Amino acid sequence: MGEDIATAAEAIEADVLPRVYEVHCDPNTPESAGPSVPDALKSKPVAQKSPAQWAYERIVLYLKNFEEQLDSSHEVAMGFTGGEVGVLRIEGMGYFDPDIITFYGTDSAGGKTQLIQHVSQLNVMLRALPKPDAKIEARRIGFRLAKDIEKSE
Repeated sequence: MGEDIATAAEAIEADVLPRVYEVHCDPNTPESAGPSVPDALKSKPVAQKSPAQWAYERIVLYLKNFEEQLDSSHEVAMGFTGGEVGVLRIEGMGYFDPDIITFYGTDSAGGKTQLIQHVSQLNVMLRALPKPDAKIEARRIGFRLAKDIEKSE
């Protein structure tokens, strides 16, 4: 009882709308406490987005959500697996349709770094690193990227 009746079109649309669901070990964290999906991401059906655009938008949400949990002395970076690759302090991000994601930044030695990755190989680990200069304000790339998505949709 009390169930909403949806048309076939509404059911199909609801099936492809972006949703986030997470469960955390902290009992005070709500089960759906992942990044909220802004209306700008819902305005264009997923089927009309390239794999690169869709991956980019979701990573931006995770970046912003991760940064919201950082204190003012840390910034977001990406950790890599395999060998002595290290981390990349994320300073920019983009995509190249239909299937390439790229991350721009600096490595732990301060060297300019760019990762170019096919969406099928995408594997991102976000890490909190101390700011390189304690005197400057922490840079929040996730917030800037999220504003750009909202502006472009």
